[in-house]
Amino acid sequence: MSNSETQLLISGMHCAACVRRVEKALGKVEGVNFASVNLADQTAFVEGNANPQVMIQAVEKIGFGAEMLESEEERRTKQQAQTKAILNHKKWQFTLALIVGFSLMVVGMFIGMMVTERNHLTWFALAFVSLATMYFSGKDFFIGAWKSLQNQAANMDTLVAVSTGVAWLYSFGLLLFPQEFAHVYFEASVMILGFINLGKFLELKAKQRSSLALEKLLDLAPKQAVIFEEGIAKTIPVKGIKPEMLVQALTGDRLAVDGVLTEGVIWVDESMLTGEALPVEKKVGDKVHAGTLIQDGSGIYKAEQVGSQTALARVINAVRHAQSSKPPLAHLVDKIASIFVPIVVTIALIAALIWLALGKDFAFALSVFTTVLIIACPCALGLAIPLSTIAGVARAAEMGVLVKNIDALQASSEIDTLVFDKTGTLTTGEMTVTQFTALQGNENELLGLAKSLEQQASHPIAKAIVRFAEQAESLEISNINVVKGLGIAGEWNGQMVKMGNLAFLGFDERSISSLNLQVHNGSTQIYLSVNNQLAAIFTLADELRSESKAVIAKFQAEGYQCYMLTGDRKSTADYFAKELGLNGVIADVLPEQKAEKIQQLQQQGKIVAMVGDGINDAPALAQAHVGIVMHSGSDIAIETADLSLLRAGLEPIADILPFSKRVLRNMKQSLTGAFFYNVIAIPVAAGVLYPFTGTLLNPMIAAIAMTMSSITVVLNSQRLLR
Repeated sequence: MSNSETQLLISGMHCAACVRRVEKALGKVEGVNFASVNLADQTAFVEGNANPQVMIQAVEKIGFGAEMLESEEERRTKQQAQTKAILNHKKWQFTLALIVGFSLMVVGMFIGMMVTERNHLTWFALAFVSLATMYFSGKDFFIGAWKSLQNQAANMDTLVAVSTGVAWLYSFGLLLFPQEFAHVYFEASVMILGFINLGKFLELKAKQRSSLALEKLLDLAPKQAVIFEEGIAKTIPVKGIKPEMLVQALTGDRLAVDGVLTEGVIWVDESMLTGEALPVEKKVGDKVHAGTLIQDGSGIYKAEQVGSQTALARVINAVRHAQSSKPPLAHLVDKIASIFVPIVVTIALIAALIWLALGKDFAFALSVFTTVLIIACPCALGLAIPLSTIAGVARAAEMGVLVKNIDALQASSEIDTLVFDKTGTLTTGEMTVTQFTALQGNENELLGLAKSLEQQASHPIAKAIVRFAEQAESLEISNINVVKGLGIAGEWNGQMVKMGNLAFLGFDERSISSLNLQVHNGSTQIYLSVNNQLAAIFTLADELRSESKAVIAKFQAEGYQCYMLTGDRKSTADYFAKELGLNGVIADVLPEQKAEKIQQLQQQGKIVAMVGDGINDAPALAQAHVGIVMHSGSDIAIETADLSLLRAGLEPIADILPFSKRVLRNMKQSLTGAFFYNVIAIPVAAGVLYPFTGTLLNPMIAAIAMTMSSITVVLNSQRLLR
């Protein structure tokens, strides 16, 4: 079986400790190379060649549910169904618990919260009412705690089950062995479960917004399409479309798959893929992409990439993969989670014993014990990183940047040096003829010769000359010989014609020195000769992108050092560097040397991002701390890069670098908030303020505080979506 990636939908996870247990269980399965579990969206990405059923069994063995996901559409359907079921479940659980809890509190106000002969039977009946309520509204916590105990682990379920269970058992003990001035906690046991379930309900509702950006991408793909078989139109599900099928394209439709237009003319809104706001005209032979909207026209296109191979599907898959990745900060959280619950239980026990030793009664110590366990639930710690990751990666995709993994986004926040390839990155990558000089003969005839010769080549310079001379009449040329990297030669009317650089034509610089051509250093000259006589000169230039100068100036104003790294000759590179005001130029570099130049900058202590688009940039993209590939980049460059631009131009880079700092700052804010919440809340719950204020935190208030800490983390992560 080949190495592959499997996606699982997990159920029953509540905190960072749960995540760690699932990851460890999956990691132990034979054939698993890597497993990453996301608490926020309850999914696991697993790499390796393990049997999916064995992985599912491993997860179920430690007390959680798992099922395999075959596609993004299936994930979405099952995840939405799971979320809806959990929301409904939590809704009636918290409703039941809070109604019964408040009712018990009201009854207690009338009959007294301490057991007496007068109310003994009433409390005995209410004890079983509260027990039944705890079963229906809190059995998930107790079952989870029991399964954790069986696996010699502890998590949030443990804290909730122990605190509420001990409170109920103590209260029931008072019914069996009444004590003077002893307070029962039946209402507290129930209301704590009510508040925790209410918190989970609100948390889940808030988390739904974090995945809206990805859901919008999924909504772009239509569910059905019209195909033509033997001239007959049929409506079929999109997943039934196969390569080579002919598909109908009508105004208002979204294209179902990637393909090539074979009939008609359509105007397509491709903003979801390229960021281009204006509709793009598509004629016969042009590529079309799934999810793009036909604003005008009609036609037929032939399917090429279908299902998971479409550009839209690849973007969605990349976003999902990145959302499940973990930054270095997450590993710290995992370590804390593994010891958090045992430490909290220990603190709760020690605090209770200290108060007993100081002369307080058992009820006081029990209240302290319960409050510490409840207030310290590790939900906020477990949610801080994955929620910021989901929101950050989704927002980056909306900004036109595809993030391969969250490590890249964190590394981007630390960049201080940007290194740009020239051709196709800082420049348009499209050569254009800026000057044509006819030295002898008929100008139209010379253009026809140039066009006829260069039509035999595929180099960007050849294409530029053919475009320039497209109005000229093509001439019949024989014995054509293309010499790669130098030029092209042939015979026309018995005359030898050549086109290329001076050396190929047999001339030197002195041959053209008397012509006084006005050219800049960033240009390239191509020469045409007829019977070894210089006949014409084409001057071509690769123009700077319209936004390059402004974007470079913005980077430098923000403190980044900007360099150019190119294989072009130094005079050309220096010309463009001067135009842009770059901090440095590294020219005349072979592709295999580019990575070495990046390494040299890194050895100087610089944190480097490399921006490129070609195969020759791939080694440098891999060497840099962060590799960024342009929208027009080659497949190899895209595979190597950490960030891929989804639309043309440099503006997305100018947006993503400051945004990456926001993402890291957001993570740190949530983690710091969760950490200090526990640092402050646990001592307060343990009663450190009691000697000074005479008040003790109520377990129900602790449940509300714990809920608010989790909701605060959720809301903080959603600020990234604005």
